[in-house]
Amino acid sequence: MVVKMTPNSLDLISQYAEQMLEGLEWLSTYGADPEGGVTRLLYTQPWLQAQQALTQKMHELGLEAGFDAVGNVFGKLQGKNLALKTVLTGSHVDTVKNGGKYDGAYGVVASMMALGYLKAVYGTPRRTLEVVSFCEEEGSRFPLAYWGSGHVTGVRSLTGASEIADLEGVTMLEAMQQAGFDTASVSEHPAKREDIGAYIEIHIEQGSVLEYKQKQIGIVTAIVGQIRLTVTVTGISNHAGTTPMTMRKDALAGAAEMVALTERMALEEGEPLVATVGRLEVKRGTSNVVPGEVEFTLDIRHTDEWKMDAFRARLLAEFEVIAKRRDLHIDTTLNLHASPVAMHEGISAEIEAACDAHGFESMRLPSGAGHDAQLFGLICPTAMIFVPSRAGISHSPDEFTEPADLVAGFQALIHVLYQYGYGGKVDEIL
Repeated sequence: MVVKMTPNSLDLISQYAEQMLEGLEWLSTYGADPEGGVTRLLYTQPWLQAQQALTQKMHELGLEAGFDAVGNVFGKLQGKNLALKTVLTGSHVDTVKNGGKYDGAYGVVASMMALGYLKAVYGTPRRTLEVVSFCEEEGSRFPLAYWGSGHVTGVRSLTGASEIADLEGVTMLEAMQQAGFDTASVSEHPAKREDIGAYIEIHIEQGSVLEYKQKQIGIVTAIVGQIRLTVTVTGISNHAGTTPMTMRKDALAGAAEMVALTERMALEEGEPLVATVGRLEVKRGTSNVVPGEVEFTLDIRHTDEWKMDAFRARLLAEFEVIAKRRDLHIDTTLNLHASPVAMHEGISAEIEAACDAHGFESMRLPSGAGHDAQLFGLICPTAMIFVPSRAGISHSPDEFTEPADLVAGFQALIHVLYQYGYGGKVDEIL
């Protein structure tokens, strides 16, 4: 069933699409960097101001809006049939340091405006539709990702929040309290939801496939699994001039060998596996001292969980061989283990139908990046809509998607939400 369009609704969709584009620019002013990027880290002032402003916008669109206990913001369009579980749509409001204005934000603004349009044109839905601006997804401030969606799905809890700290030594619990969230009076799972029947997320691709294939819409088939580790290599700090090369326990030389090995083994494994060392820090590094301690991050991704885990085991075993040969000590800390998750075929088919109805060129593809949808895919039917990213650039001030593609994704999202809120899919058991 195609969304019913009248001259009035066609005019309104253009208006809401324009407001959606303006909303992206508006949201990017919260945490705007002088050099042109956006920085909204979890529980910081720019983050709080953005969430508060989004709450107000949702109210203006006629949605019931407010915060949950950990800082997620929800805007509800209440349905008539309370027996039907909610269809949730949205994304995350946080960014990486000096990030772009589209990652996460597009999903929040597009979903918010889609519900505003549906309410204005069709009134009260039969099934409740809800938009969410998740408090955190990136893992940019604290070494833990999916804090927002993780609480809603029950994967995360407040246990350990007093021990997880940012680079300034501020714990997650302290940051929550500083942002105005009273953690003392809530349970271990203060934001967990049991009433969500499906989750639909719209997002920029963060890759170059859609642009290369000249497609406006990507229908995600699955989200890759992801392992994030911190590796600490310890040797002995010593004088660079008086310590012979044969007597050194150089932590940086050992870490460098491990980094090079990571790339070599990943290339040998082949696609779709990828492995990345994204940050390397020499502790107390000085130009005339043999490095005694080095810490680096390791990110491993694959669509097959068994192959991902097997690669990690082989790689870490080789790290141990290097450490033993160089008389170094190695410690690893697991920060994230997210399983690959397949998207729901029924909702994905509805996205495809929306593209056909509107004449949008589309294709199916996996997501190489992690998303909040990854957590929801474990508990309810979940789907994702991608729009192209110019040159595949993301997590950068240069992040960009053509307005026409942003609007195409917005229209496809409206179509799908209409089907599950008002149309032919409304009575499906989710």
